[in-house]
Amino acid sequence: TIIEDGVKLDNQIQIGHNCHIGAHTAMAGCVGVAGSAIIGKYCTFGGAAMVLGHLTIADRVHVGSGSMVSRSIAEPGQYTGFYPLAKNADWEKSAAIVRNLSSMREKIRTLEKTIKTLTTQDEK
Repeated sequence: TIIEDGVKLDNQIQIGHNCHIGAHTAMAGCVGVAGSAIIGKYCTFGGAAMVLGHLTIADRVHVGSGSMVSRSIAEPGQYTGFYPLAKNADWEKSAAIVRNLSSMREKIRTLEKTIKTLTTQDEK
């Protein structure tokens, strides 16, 4: 395992075997990095973030707290989420949709009933 210059590690960090942590990367408490992960320079990991093994993370990637990185990240940016990991802006859109699924479901049911009623009336 190689930890380059200027890396900041908080408490209770687990870094697996054969990892490479790029210069000036910072990890908050309880971050876990599985074996053979390659993490770029100037990255940050919020508390309790997880990185699966044998992945490569580009320079200047910022992983939100409690997020799980389950695939390599090739582009710099902010990433958040447990599953699936996405760019932060995309994750926020998905979270907003999920919060509204119940009301959207009711609206769709109402529309389906209306369509069925109109279709039945047209057949008569």
